[in-house]
Amino acid sequence: MALRGPAGLGPGSCGPLDEAVAAAEGREALALVATGATLEDDEEDEGRGPGLLRWDGFSAWLHCVCVVGFDLELGQAVEVIYPQHSKLTDKEKTNICYLSFPDSNSGCLGDTQFCFRFRQSSGRKVSLHCLLDQFDKDLPVYLKKDPAYFYGYVYFRQVRDKTLKRGYFQKSLVLISKLPYIHFFHTVLKQIAPEYFEKNEPYLEAACNDVDRWPAPVPGKTLHLPIMGVVMKVRIPTCYDKPGTTQIVQLTQQVDSHISVILPTVHEVDLFRCFCPVFLHSQMLWELVLLGEPIVVMAPSPSESSETVLALVNCISPLKYFSDFRPYFTIHDSEFKEYTTRTQAPPSVILGVTNPFFAKTLQHWPHIIRIGDLKPAGEIPKQVKVKKLKNLKTLDSKPGVYTSYKPYLNRDEEIIKQLQKGVQQKRPSEAQSVILRRYFLELTQSFIIPLERYVASLMPLQKSISPWKSPPQLRQFLPEEFMKTLEKTGPQLTSRIKGDWIGLYRHFLKSPNFDGWFKTRRKEMTQKLEALHLEALCEEDLLLWIQKHTEVEIVDLVLKLKNKLLQADREHLPVKPDTMEKLRTHIDAIILALPEDLQGILLKTGMT
Repeated sequence: MALRGPAGLGPGSCGPLDEAVAAAEGREALALVATGATLEDDEEDEGRGPGLLRWDGFSAWLHCVCVVGFDLELGQAVEVIYPQHSKLTDKEKTNICYLSFPDSNSGCLGDTQFCFRFRQSSGRKVSLHCLLDQFDKDLPVYLKKDPAYFYGYVYFRQVRDKTLKRGYFQKSLVLISKLPYIHFFHTVLKQIAPEYFEKNEPYLEAACNDVDRWPAPVPGKTLHLPIMGVVMKVRIPTCYDKPGTTQIVQLTQQVDSHISVILPTVHEVDLFRCFCPVFLHSQMLWELVLLGEPIVVMAPSPSESSETVLALVNCISPLKYFSDFRPYFTIHDSEFKEYTTRTQAPPSVILGVTNPFFAKTLQHWPHIIRIGDLKPAGEIPKQVKVKKLKNLKTLDSKPGVYTSYKPYLNRDEEIIKQLQKGVQQKRPSEAQSVILRRYFLELTQSFIIPLERYVASLMPLQKSISPWKSPPQLRQFLPEEFMKTLEKTGPQLTSRIKGDWIGLYRHFLKSPNFDGWFKTRRKEMTQKLEALHLEALCEEDLLLWIQKHTEVEIVDLVLKLKNKLLQADREHLPVKPDTMEKLRTHIDAIILALPEDLQGILLKTGMT
């Protein structure tokens, strides 16, 4: 029998959680040692699930909160990390320090909000509990957390203060999180940062205590999140949502008197505001992002650079952008040398920069977007032109898209007319963003549907799945075979845009985005095959099978079936609950049919 299954659960693995907020039994002592946190037996916090440790609720949303100030002798310095047991390496602290302040050339007076992303230190241990992993499986692929990166959400204040030697008060409140919920965390900062600058640490501690009482970030649920007297109503999307829809709007027809803020999205940026200076070239930029081309966004401030980079990454949704992207990147970043070297071709990454130094350092990059100040909603900036790279000498160069790239697809004049008409009619930026987002969504879907259709054909037929053999393998992806399918079932079925679609596909198949997309699809399909294999096993009369086999073979079967159950739990295989229950019943029945000494041994063998 060729039943396959893991030998056992590794030290870092975990089973499924029946309750979204239930903590794994037995890790409490470990977490206490690791964090110095304490169990609050006396305090029954509203919103914190039974058995959860102090700060578990907080950790589901945030890694920590930092306050970064300016010291005349040290420069930028982390003044506060909260909760105090939060772990950051020296390298991570240095990155946070430099990324939390605008470049001195930006001249940001008043309050500024922006976002950055930085690489997690390699020595960091993976979190003990698997709460976030459990929620991750129901998220759309582009919202799944990347274990190698942190996001930093910044609220920076710079105001004149004659009492200080420097003449200015300069401080940033920074939320560090694994979650890419840009709009949500910027909204949280808007609620708490202005008051924090007036009231300092006690206020911050109270705000963090509120976050610790929040329900877990479960996709698909409407969540009410109170913070410092304000209640936010949000819904995190799921992978089962229809792309392009916003569920929260449908849920809020009735007025909730206690709700202060309703967020229609947790992650989206104002797409039209960001693409406004370049909307004539939005289709070309979509191609560059889709193909994972190296792109630099040169902007006057971190707000503009981070919003534009995030809008670019967002424009190929529901596809995930699989390469690295840095919404705000500085010369002090730990990857500065790696990304600016001329000894090799620029990497597949999107960088947002503000320092004039980058105009010289990155002038060898193939695609540079130079933008001016983003206008408030309702104003339309002058449309920038596509220019040759040799014309970019300094950051003082005029705004424009500097590239020699020739798009594969013809420009869609319809969307340009639609957006221009909206500008003339003073259509709100939100409405323009909806039009642009729908356009990008339809373009991406037209491109990806033929690939989805072909990859689905690589799946073996269900009748080829035998319970007594290993699950069959997927057929190999053959680029030329795929190209032949485009003649009859290509993007022309769903898109009006003409051009060299074949050339675009050939280029895409060599890109990191295809590699990431195909690995994800292959994993999903392999898991589906494993799940179908489990279902086939459940339909077999296993008691009849054991009558014809030796004790050694029966014990081997039991161990492999148990491993199958463990695999289904650990990998979240798409198995129906009654299939799992049937298999457990089969295992119990087989064990009871064995001699008593073997029963005792097999019943003790680990199962979750």
